[in-house]
Amino acid sequence: MTEHSSQDGSMSFVEHLVEIRNRLLQIVLVVLVILLALMPFANSLFSLLADPLLRFMPEGTQMIAIDVASPFFTPFKLTLVLAIFIAIPYIFYHVWGFVAPGLYDHEKQLMYPLLISSTLLFYLGMAFAYFVVFPLVFSFMISMTPDGVSMMTDISRYLDFVLKMFFAFGIAFEVPIATILLVRMGMVTPDELIEKRPYIIVAAFIIGMLMTPPDVISQTLLAVPIWILFEAGVFFSRRFVPKETNDNNDEYKPLTPEQMDAELARLEQDEKGK
Repeated sequence: MTEHSSQDGSMSFVEHLVEIRNRLLQIVLVVLVILLALMPFANSLFSLLADPLLRFMPEGTQMIAIDVASPFFTPFKLTLVLAIFIAIPYIFYHVWGFVAPGLYDHEKQLMYPLLISSTLLFYLGMAFAYFVVFPLVFSFMISMTPDGVSMMTDISRYLDFVLKMFFAFGIAFEVPIATILLVRMGMVTPDELIEKRPYIIVAAFIIGMLMTPPDVISQTLLAVPIWILFEAGVFFSRRFVPKETNDNNDEYKPLTPEQMDAELARLEQDEKGK
């Protein structure tokens, strides 16, 4: 490819790289601005994140920091991840701006609401983990602590645990979007998905087992929403089933060799007539 735009207005490979670089720089700049705005509240944000655990810990116990730098780096890591999560709509905006010129009009009409709904569902999954899952899981774990054992969780390991849970539930809540896209692309129909419901339920519990701690409560709290969201995705996907084209309308049929010869002969006659 050349470094200049082609005559039809399409961008060259180098120009695509320049556009990606510019968009990435803008995303990094926005994340840094959010990070700087949140840094004064880093310790307060971590205290808020630790509240679901601290609420159930016995009196006289507290969280600990094993590494020397953990009291600084753990709140900083949380603030950085939170800045990225807050910037997700802006990140999706630039992803959309880069991809949209290569899409058809009907694809643009579909992708815009899907981007918005996928962002909201990801946030909803994180909220579900914080307000519903964490209290149940932590209360269960603390109640199972053996006598004579003091539960004092390291702050960095706690952060890694909750971030993993946030990500797991955020991705799990994208099931309706994935279902709609599969139906829209014609890879599967809603009726076929309903027939596979038993396998989906088993897969949901396997995903819950792999992406959550080894306790029944957290596994179930992830598997059940996946199943419910799958049912919601099947319900709404019926509106996105590709319309079947009639034989006499828009369906493409390749020409037979005889038709091809006849078409070429007609074009030659038209050329001679001119």
